[in-house]
Amino acid sequence: MITRRTLAATFLAAIAEAQQRNRPVEWKPRLGILGQYTEANVRFAREEGFTNMILEGTQRSAMDATSLTDQKIETVKQYLAQQGMHVSAFQVAQNHISPDPARRKQENDYFVKMIELAGKLGVPYVGTCSGKDADKSFEQQVSEIVRVYNDRYFAACQSNHVRILWEPWPGGPNIATGPVGFEALFKAFGDSPHVGLQYDPSHLVWQMMDPIQTARDFVDKIYDVHLKDTEIRWDVLRRAGINPVNGVRWWSYRLPGLGSIDWPAFFSVLQRAGYQGAMSVEHEDPLYGSPNRAADFTDEYKIGFKMAHRYLRQYVPD
Repeated sequence: MITRRTLAATFLAAIAEAQQRNRPVEWKPRLGILGQYTEANVRFAREEGFTNMILEGTQRSAMDATSLTDQKIETVKQYLAQQGMHVSAFQVAQNHISPDPARRKQENDYFVKMIELAGKLGVPYVGTCSGKDADKSFEQQVSEIVRVYNDRYFAACQSNHVRILWEPWPGGPNIATGPVGFEALFKAFGDSPHVGLQYDPSHLVWQMMDPIQTARDFVDKIYDVHLKDTEIRWDVLRRAGINPVNGVRWWSYRLPGLGSIDWPAFFSVLQRAGYQGAMSVEHEDPLYGSPNRAADFTDEYKIGFKMAHRYLRQYVPD
């Protein structure tokens, strides 16, 4: 016999179950740092509470794909596993469509080796520039990038389970520096599973683009994130313009929270989209020891990472 009390209890239990199902899950993407691979740097990252790294992968770096033996690769892999450190990406700034044929071949050959190294270490992404040839029109560059990637890279991406990501860095051989470049390249590549964005909002700021709206428009293409801020020195800019006397800087890279980016709005875009990838501090703040010219992080440079972590914890809890 069903009593009023039984019905009430069943009703309340159903409400409690629905509330449990709808309870928001804490947003916890991996928080990390970018730098050279050394055991000391990995140890610092772990001890500071970071769970991810982006590793420099250019030639003559510790992760130079032309000089690493299989034994060294296995040693690196074991140490990362021992420290519980995930690596989301290698960072390799290459000009994939260099106008010099010999240089292009060298760049392409090295990048293939980096894709293969990423595969051996289980690193899912290689961050890079799109490539650029200023002597060609924008449309011609897009076509050449598509041709080179298809001819040289995508077979390696397929077999090594690696995706190529563009960082919107305007200082390098790059046309993927903002919405116009993103749109043209993604349209030209169609539904290719091998390309995406390594989004760094700081580069949009000093180009006078909107980093929040751009993230919103391309959030489905964002697979990895650099956390870096940009301070706009309006006191300099309003007096001297974008080409000031004696090259005085009117903008500067800063740690997250010390520049112009609306970080709550940026993180809301990623959180709303369900982004669960890594987000890594790229420390280029001159007030905290950048550039770090030694292989190991200096004490001053480490303070910058600690400052950034302290700020970011309010949005991305450990």
